Amino acid sequence: MVWEDGGMQSATLTLTDQDRMTLAGWTRASTVSAGHAERAAIVLACADGTGTSETARRLGVSRPTVIKWRDRFAAHGLAGLDDEPRSGRPKRVDDAAIIAATLDPPPERLGVTHWSTRLLASQLGIGDATVARAWRRYHVQPWRRETFRFSTDPQLEAKVRDVVGLYLDPPDKAIVLCVDEQSQIQALDRTAPILPLRPGLPERATHDYKRNGTTNLFAALEVATGKVTDRCYERHGKAEFLDFLKRVARAYPRRELHVVLDNYHTHKHDDITAWLATHPRVTLHFTPTSGSWLNLVEVFFGIITRQAIRRGTFASVPELIGAIRTFIDVWNERCHPFAWSKTADEILPHATRQRYSDAGH
Repeated sequence: MVWEDGGMQSATLTLTDQDRMTLAGWTRASTVSAGHAERAAIVLACADGTGTSETARRLGVSRPTVIKWRDRFAAHGLAGLDDEPRSGRPKRVDDAAIIAATLDPPPERLGVTHWSTRLLASQLGIGDATVARAWRRYHVQPWRRETFRFSTDPQLEAKVRDVVGLYLDPPDKAIVLCVDEQSQIQALDRTAPILPLRPGLPERATHDYKRNGTTNLFAALEVATGKVTDRCYERHGKAEFLDFLKRVARAYPRRELHVVLDNYHTHKHDDITAWLATHPRVTLHFTPTSGSWLNLVEVFFGIITRQAIRRGTFASVPELIGAIRTFIDVWNERCHPFAWSKTADEILPHATRQRYSDAGH
């Protein structure tokens, strides 16, 4: 095919069946960029004999655009429809250098503990947007810090294997319960009414609040079902724990109970030991020190805090206790098992401090 532009005759545009199929696919595919779809439509129109001006009018582009991509395809085929490298000044600092500088602590003379985009950019002589792009690309977040703690319990391995063994392979016909207390839950009331959620606006509450007292929530989570047995007390001493333990035993009559607990001193009081001696069907299993993450009831405490307590407003402690009980009653109607997946062998290497270094020096 031969066409004319401004009185000049150009070479014939040829289009193979494979090229036509590919270009037609570009115009329909949602995964192809809008630019490539437009260029494909230009080439197809020109290959079908449509003139330059008519192609420009149909596709809503300029005549120079039609000429550019038609000629690029005629010269280079499908590859000619790709974007060419942009001109401009080459990067002065590549991403590797930015990340390497980020991983080194700032000099003491700067008086800061970690880099910000502007501070690092000023040190490297580049724009802070360049630093921000590199951080996003490599998921580097200097402003964040996570904490960890190693257990120093001499019986760490034995306790981990004991508790994890209960989760993964509970004794036949026995009930495994995770018990703990969430102490000093505050009944907080905002100093002004909460403004409700609206389209485009989050729920809004005053920053200040009034304290109306506290309560202590004891909870026993049944691992196999997710059911929770609860009780709120004014205090959280050994008398309250013993009373709650008796309530849990009455909730599961004539069943062998294995109770997972942390190392709080009230859980090992002589009164508790004496009661256990008269109730051999109840066995306590203790998590390691600094190992409360092994107790699954902590997951439930996080759920009730997020969904019922943190954003609640309570004019009194009884109102707070009522909200807790309502949540747990509804929870028990829709509860689900708490499944533990990690074995003790997978956990232990991450729960102990390494006593050696494998660095090659």
